[in-house]
Amino acid sequence: MFPSFLPTAVGRLTEPASIALAQSIQSQAIATPLNNEPITTTYVHQGSGGTPILLIHGFDSSVFEFRRLLPLLAVDNETWAVDLLGFGFTDRPTGITYSPTAIKTHLYYFWKTLINQPVILVGASMGGAAAIDFTLTYPEVVQKLVLIDSAGLKSGSPLSRLMIPPLDYLATEFLRNPKIRDRISRAAYKSQHLYSVDALDCAALHLQTPSWSQAIIAFTKSGGYRAFRFKKIATISQPTLILWGDSDKILGTKDAYRFKRAIPHSKLIWIQDCGHVPHLEQPQITAQHILEFQGKS
Repeated sequence: MFPSFLPTAVGRLTEPASIALAQSIQSQAIATPLNNEPITTTYVHQGSGGTPILLIHGFDSSVFEFRRLLPLLAVDNETWAVDLLGFGFTDRPTGITYSPTAIKTHLYYFWKTLINQPVILVGASMGGAAAIDFTLTYPEVVQKLVLIDSAGLKSGSPLSRLMIPPLDYLATEFLRNPKIRDRISRAAYKSQHLYSVDALDCAALHLQTPSWSQAIIAFTKSGGYRAFRFKKIATISQPTLILWGDSDKILGTKDAYRFKRAIPHSKLIWIQDCGHVPHLEQPQITAQHILEFQGKS
């Protein structure tokens, strides 16, 4: 049985990990300073014990991104994944400025309401930039930081120059196009046999949520996550694990070395034979590295 707030297309899922995650998605009204009414926020919570692990997805994505990784982490650890404000299946109220500032504010109040203890924060792609921003703003919340093929060293989005009516609507319709999404999703994988129709469905389910295009337009117009200055990143005091696919065609591989140089207490581990999404291509190896990092004092 799937939660009623998921679109009916969820019934097309075929991979056991996708079905299991869909069945476990919950929602909670989170009170924040961003809106007079609480924001209904979707998330997954599995496992118990250890320092809580909080997973943050990438741009135009959802908690489904962690369908293969989260169960491996949750065997012996309390593990969370949340749909960021403006993304996934979390509600998109009108009157909110969808921006990095709003995202980290909403994430903080989600953490305060449901977790309320220091976490190991894991961010993938744009989620890495969100995790860095959150760590810099709320350092007391983050015990350790994990970046998976992280954004944060390049500014904004090339879509931003198109976000002028009516081009803004056309740009989101371009993103919605199944052939375009298929092409982008395939490019994230090195091993094409791991990419499937189920994977495409997981990447597109949230497009059917109300106000998806309006929130994407607003976030892109905000400038998104601008490049962090090296001096700013250098103030991160938390132990940091950088995991990077050795064949990343989305962000390349140079930024992995740049993050390693910039973050003082960091370690870089390459995930072999892997593209932009180690948590989907190599979930067992990715989980192993995160759990080993978690256990280190």
